[in-house]
Amino acid sequence: QHPTKTPKTKMKIKDRRDSLLRFAPNITVPKPSDGDKVDFDDIHRKRQDKDLGELQSLIDAHFIQRKKEEEELVSLVQRIENRRTERAEQQRIRADQEKERQIRLADEKEKREQGDVRKKQDDDLKKKKVLTNMSVQYGGLDSKKGAKKQTGREKKRKILADRRKPLVMENLNEDKVKEKASELWKWLKGLEAEKFDLCEVLKKQKYDIKVLQNRVSEQQKL
Repeated sequence: QHPTKTPKTKMKIKDRRDSLLRFAPNITVPKPSDGDKVDFDDIHRKRQDKDLGELQSLIDAHFIQRKKEEEELVSLVQRIENRRTERAEQQRIRADQEKERQIRLADEKEKREQGDVRKKQDDDLKKKKVLTNMSVQYGGLDSKKGAKKQTGREKKRKILADRRKPLVMENLNEDKVKEKASELWKWLKGLEAEKFDLCEVLKKQKYDIKVLQNRVSEQQKL
């Protein structure tokens, strides 16, 4: 009750309540039958089953996702391994190709150098032939008689060819080799002595020519 209400007001409220109770029907609280009783244990059990079902679903979904991720990881590892193997194979192929290229370049260089050497030899041989032909054609002709004559160099070659003795060393024992060496040494000493004599003769001839040239010059002046 409100504290501001007076005793007169309280009487009016009580009378009004009594009149309402007289005219209101009798209302009784319904009692649930045995079949309509609420089974809280069953509700709790159902809720647990539902929670367990949801938890199991989450667990199954988790393992499915994990299995999927593991499969993806295995696939990724396999792809990486395949890529590594493929790359190693490509590097091996490139290394083999580079090795073959280096060998081919070396062979081509060697062939080119051999070709240059052969070409140079051929050119030298052609030059020698040309010089020999020119020597024979222009140096061996006499202007008056038209007969061929040998140049000084060809004469020297002919003389050397005649004086050159063939050296046969086959089937010679140690004594024969020593004897042959002694013979060649004596022959070489003779050549040196002959060369010295010729040089002295040449010096004397040059001196005589110079003296004669001076006499001629003096006579021309007089």
